[in-house]
Amino acid sequence: MKKNVLYLGNNLTNSKTNVSYMKGLTQALEGEGFLVFCKSAFQNKIARVLDMVKGTIVYGYRMDNVLIDTYSTQNFYYAFVVSQVCRLLRLPYIPILHGGNLPQRLEQNPKLSRRLFKPAKVLVSPSIYLKEAFNKQGFTNVVYIPNSLQLQNYPFASRSIGTINILWVRSFSEIYNPCLAVDILKALQDLGYKTTLCMAGPDTDGSLAKVKSRAKALGVTVETPGKLTKAEWIRLAKDYNVFINTTNFDNMPVSVIEAMALGLPIVSTNVGGMPFLIEDEVDGLLVPPQNLNAFVAAIVRLKSDPVLAASLAAKARKKVEAFDWALLKADWIEVLEGTKC
Repeated sequence: MKKNVLYLGNNLTNSKTNVSYMKGLTQALEGEGFLVFCKSAFQNKIARVLDMVKGTIVYGYRMDNVLIDTYSTQNFYYAFVVSQVCRLLRLPYIPILHGGNLPQRLEQNPKLSRRLFKPAKVLVSPSIYLKEAFNKQGFTNVVYIPNSLQLQNYPFASRSIGTINILWVRSFSEIYNPCLAVDILKALQDLGYKTTLCMAGPDTDGSLAKVKSRAKALGVTVETPGKLTKAEWIRLAKDYNVFINTTNFDNMPVSVIEAMALGLPIVSTNVGGMPFLIEDEVDGLLVPPQNLNAFVAAIVRLKSDPVLAASLAAKARKKVEAFDWALLKADWIEVLEGTKC
């Protein structure tokens, strides 16, 4: 008999958020017969954490497990608060490690980290990067389960690079360094390459206005279609032949995994968990963060060497085939039913 799960995290649905990891995992678990209760969908941060606490108290007695999305910034404290409520109520809880800066959080807040992570039933890490970082800090109850895809929804397509059509898909947030993408576009055009850029995603902290201002100042055109559904951005990806990830901090970004599945050659910064997801020169190209020249050189290389571009894309697709939900669901079932901890 499948078990009841209370899932605490970001369940927002609005113009400022991409479809959350929470929604995807919830749908996948429900497809396996689990009954999942989600908290919280409040926009206000104080109301959100209070709703999560209330949900834990109200529904906790019926729950077999509590999943807690755990990030490295302000949401770290939400995870801490609800974990302590779970401890008081003797509820088994499972933090899901998302934040690319969680290793720094372990160092900056060691006492809070121990109180949050040590009593957990198990820690689920979507990346080897975070699993190793937590292991080094003495947390041995870490299970690696990568972010999953319903792979049948991501048709692989081979791409030639005539005009360089660049796609960037992320929330517009300072930590993802979106203005660098505009600089890359300008630099490629200045070198004489016919280049386009589309940046898709919701605006979370005003970075979209900065991107538009930078584009205007540089005299370049950037397509910004806003927040897209999964189906919309998969359709959009057909028109592009290079995917860039400009972030300064990262873990295991779903958008990069999706681009790999679709056959887009990837150029990404080599920060956080990215070297654990992409093997440089094998299934993508990695460059230092905030390095315009390195990004430009990598993209020019993809255009100049179609054999390399095709090889990187094919091997990237092969790698993410291991992230198909059909293969990973057994790991989640083991964690939730108590046999993998």
